[in-house]
Amino acid sequence: MRYPQLYAKIAAFLPTFDQERADRARMLEQMRLRGDLLTRGDPVMHFTASSWIVTPDRRRALLVWHELYRSWSWTGGHADGEEDLLAVAMREAAEETGLDALVPVQPEIFSLEILGVSGHMKRGAYVSSHLHLNATYLLEADPAASLCPAPGETKDVAWFGMDEILSLSSEPHMLPIYRKLIEKTRALFPRSGE
Repeated sequence: MRYPQLYAKIAAFLPTFDQERADRARMLEQMRLRGDLLTRGDPVMHFTASSWIVTPDRRRALLVWHELYRSWSWTGGHADGEEDLLAVAMREAAEETGLDALVPVQPEIFSLEILGVSGHMKRGAYVSSHLHLNATYLLEADPAASLCPAPGETKDVAWFGMDEILSLSSEPHMLPIYRKLIEKTRALFPRSGE
């Protein structure tokens, strides 16, 4: 086993949706079968980490306008060799939003998903279609804190009510994921519903 700590964290994750159950099983299987999944060296699949950033009252989530996908989305990025995916999620969230005071609501993985990425151009080079083995972490931030989008990657950063989020994404394949994150947030914090 190449990444025993990450494998143990994914194995310990308790799925609440069929999609998470299936994706968790596939991730564990691929970690047993494949070599390096923490860098982009595997052209078929590799690990990423995302953040679902919420306000302390859990009524709003922070989204960025992602230039590559031309859509409002969560924050996140590639592991690029880092086995601590919470650290990756926190770093990417800070870079993409300008927030320096992000707090994990819980240190465990909040959600798991395998995401298909269509072929696209990035920095003048073609990136073939591939899979992101993604771990999502639930983070909290002060909605009054100053926001600053990352030049060249994110054009805008804003807080949105949970009921607004599904109408903001222009990526149909992400709607079930965002719906799941909203439901999981509301299940953990029942008074956060709008």
